[in-house]
Amino acid sequence: MVSAEEKLILIVDDEPRMIKFIRLNLELEGYRVVEASDGLKALKKVREELPDLVLLDVMMPEMDGFETLERIREVSNVPVIMLTVKAEEKDKVHGLELGADDYVTKPFSPRELSSRIKAVLRRTEMPTPVEKTVLKIDDELSIDFNRREVIVRGERLKLRPTEYRLLYHLVNNAGWLMTHETLLSKVWGYAYRDDTHLLRLYITYLRQKIEPDPSNPRYIFTERGVGYRFLDFKRDNCSGE
Repeated sequence: MVSAEEKLILIVDDEPRMIKFIRLNLELEGYRVVEASDGLKALKKVREELPDLVLLDVMMPEMDGFETLERIREVSNVPVIMLTVKAEEKDKVHGLELGADDYVTKPFSPRELSSRIKAVLRRTEMPTPVEKTVLKIDDELSIDFNRREVIVRGERLKLRPTEYRLLYHLVNNAGWLMTHETLLSKVWGYAYRDDTHLLRLYITYLRQKIEPDPSNPRYIFTERGVGYRFLDFKRDNCSGE
């Protein structure tokens, strides 16, 4: 894993005091920090500075955090943690649907923010399996672990880091029931073990990408009230590219 000293974090907030508070704490942890006071400046920094992670405030004038995130996702897959004073579930879901990797509600402690940053960075740095690069599930679905893509009926689809990590754990335990708590701890971290709504949301994203009929899954099965299970495919179907 890359050390904190080599990580560059972009803080996007229109409140100078908040930027100063976050900057001081991140620099104490050893991160390099750049900042932007609005969405347009943030987009410029993402293109020019290539940060390893973005802390993005939701409530900003002119272009809010949600619109800024949409614009960022047009040009970059950089991990994004949303910062907001709002705690409503619909706002959290909206941010995640737009491509955010996590959501932190103000006020937050330096320790909480630090743990969230480390968790997101760990997810994006997940190593590829030592097994063969392309895993063939059946004639319609293969997984390219090297490129973090799924190949669905001949079409390559890119996975977001969290989608990849979730699919990685499901596939590497194919045929076995993975409980909500186990998946949440492995994919997001122990602090998220009770956030079943977050897990359901990303299971939905994966199904939309890999299932012929997401409402009638072929690959990812729900064990109601307990967890999820991936299709028990034959290991000898693996093939390399």
